[in-house]
Amino acid sequence: ILPLDRLHVPRKLRAKLRRGIFQVRCNTAFHDVIQGCAEPAENRPDTWINPVIERLYSELHEMGFAHSVECWDGDSLVGGLYGVSLGGAFFGESMFSRATDASKVALVHLVLRLRRSRFQLLDPQFNTPHLSRFGVVEIPRDDYRKLLTQAVSTKAEFYSGLISSSELDSFLQSTTQTS
Repeated sequence: ILPLDRLHVPRKLRAKLRRGIFQVRCNTAFHDVIQGCAEPAENRPDTWINPVIERLYSELHEMGFAHSVECWDGDSLVGGLYGVSLGGAFFGESMFSRATDASKVALVHLVLRLRRSRFQLLDPQFNTPHLSRFGVVEIPRDDYRKLLTQAVSTKAEFYSGLISSSELDSFLQSTTQTS
C-alpha cells in the first residue's frame, strides 16, 4: 500500500511540480491513458492490457468507478495513470510516461486528490523499487484486509477538478522530503 499520509516526494520532483512542468487533468482522456499504459516500453515489451481489458475498464470509467490522472504538455498526453475506486479505496492499475517524470507527477497528483477526497487506501498492487521510493510498503495480509474492509465501506468521491498552485504547494509542504 501507499499510506496517503506518508508520501515521499524527492526534492528534484518537488521542484518540477512547483514549476508546473505539466498540466494535470483527470478523466479527460481515459481511453488514451489505457492505450498509453498498453504501449510496449523499454523494460516491458509485453503488457497484460488487451482490447477486452481496455473495454472493461472503459465501462468502469463510464460508470464512475475508474479514473485517470493525465499529464499534458500542450496538446500532447505525455504520461498518466489509471485505477479503480470502491468507496474510500483506490486500486492503481497501471501508469505510463512519454516524458521524464510524467508518471511521477501523476502519482503525486493522485495522492493529493485521494487525500482531498478522504480516501483511506491506495493499493498500487505491486511494490516495485520505483514505487517504494514514494513510500509504498508491504503489510501483513490481515492488516490489509482490515484496511480494505474499512476503506470500501467509507464514502469518498474522486476529485477530478483542477488543483491550484497554492493547494499543490501546501500539499508538497506536508509530505516527507526524500532525495
